[in-house]
Amino acid sequence: MGIYRAYKFRLYPKEKQRILIHKTFGCSRFVYNYYLNYQKENGVQKSFNLCKDLKELEDDYEYLKEVDSCALRCSIFDLEDGFNNFFAKRSGYPNFKSKFSRQSYRTSLIRSTYKGKEYSNIEVDLLTRFIKLPKLGKVKIRGYRDKERIEGKIINATISKDATNKYYVSVLVEEDILIEKVTPTSIVGIDLGIKDLVVTSDGIKYGNDKVLMKYEKRLKRLQRKLSRQVKGSKNYLKTKEKIARIHTKIKNYRKHYLNNIANEIVDEHDIIVTESLKVADMFKDKKKAFNKSLSDACVSTLRSLIEWKCKIKGKFYYKINTYYPSSQVCSSCGYKNSKLKDLSIREYDCPKCGTHNDRDINASLNILLEGLKLHYNLASVF
Repeated sequence: MGIYRAYKFRLYPKEKQRILIHKTFGCSRFVYNYYLNYQKENGVQKSFNLCKDLKELEDDYEYLKEVDSCALRCSIFDLEDGFNNFFAKRSGYPNFKSKFSRQSYRTSLIRSTYKGKEYSNIEVDLLTRFIKLPKLGKVKIRGYRDKERIEGKIINATISKDATNKYYVSVLVEEDILIEKVTPTSIVGIDLGIKDLVVTSDGIKYGNDKVLMKYEKRLKRLQRKLSRQVKGSKNYLKTKEKIARIHTKIKNYRKHYLNNIANEIVDEHDIIVTESLKVADMFKDKKKAFNKSLSDACVSTLRSLIEWKCKIKGKFYYKINTYYPSSQVCSSCGYKNSKLKDLSIREYDCPKCGTHNDRDINASLNILLEGLKLHYNLASVF
């Protein structure tokens, strides 16, 4: 089975390479904005026709020839994807790119053969810790110290610069792996929440660290300071970078924590069942404090991680119906108690059978039972 996997490395370019990267950012952005404006005036066209026109554009603007030509063509392909998503109603109309937003460009891999020897414009060497990129040559990288090589076929590479002035390269690889479905021996139901991020049917609770709350006071102070400074001044940019560093720290902490939870759950169970939450709808008509806690929890990211890890490890993953009242139904007798719509009730005794239930553990047990039904109904089809 062929899967796509991205490997992200920290990039350490030299001064000349850094200048060329910034030139490529600007040229890619210019090509994207030029053809977006062109299509607004002349109608949407296929990327094939725009790529042919790009040669004439390079003659008019000589500086476009200084950078990687594949990156310029990828900008056109990105624009075409933007229009395709717009017409399919997956996103809004494409917007012009700004030099003040995230800076990145993508370049495609090209292979060639000369005198019986194969060459490619993108190569990753994890032993010497270098990556070969078009126009840039060899650039020092850091990451994946536990790997000696990247298996699979490289498709493209995306070079980016974040708000803290750090450079990264993300290498997309197509890997051909054999995935064999495991014979299920254990199952777990997972209730996702805000107070406790994950509650399993085994009674294990993973707390919500609320990492944003830890840095909130510091962020508020820096943001107030930023609002009083002259926009574009050196002190303004320094404060802006400090804010960006805090947000990067929060992002990295969340990523590490969620990956640890997902790895532990997937390694220990063969069938995993979660709720199918519509997180976007949960933000509507709620208090500001609830929305902040919900966004800080990143339940959608955790669910996606679990689903992906189950897929590559040959394990079973199911999502139950969004509107299944897992918290209101007693897992012992099946009695539905509508009073439990009140989220402040964390523990209760079932009015019918008298069982003492923890709200979240009871919900996870109901999710587990629904997952068993889904597993055996689907298994009977094949």
